[in-house]
Amino acid sequence: MVDNQNNEELIKKADIQQIAEKGKEIYERIKVNYDPKEKGKFLAIDVDTEKVYLGNASAEAVALAKQSHPNKVFYVVKIGFDW
Repeated sequence: MVDNQNNEELIKKADIQQIAEKGKEIYERIKVNYDPKEKGKFLAIDVDTEKVYLGNASAEAVALAKQSHPNKVFYVVKIGFDW
């Protein structure tokens, strides 16, 4: 419960629009490194450092990212699916 409250507070404080715009820009530059070989997997992208975390599910990618940066909000994208 505390973890969910912490996540909610992080999201409230984050500039979601900026994270989305920067994250999409970063993904467009790096997707050739992941698509098609990792198609269907997920990347959590730290928009400040441009470090990426690969997981089989979005929750896995975010969990890996949170190990390094527990107090950040990440841009998450499913590889090979342009919305």
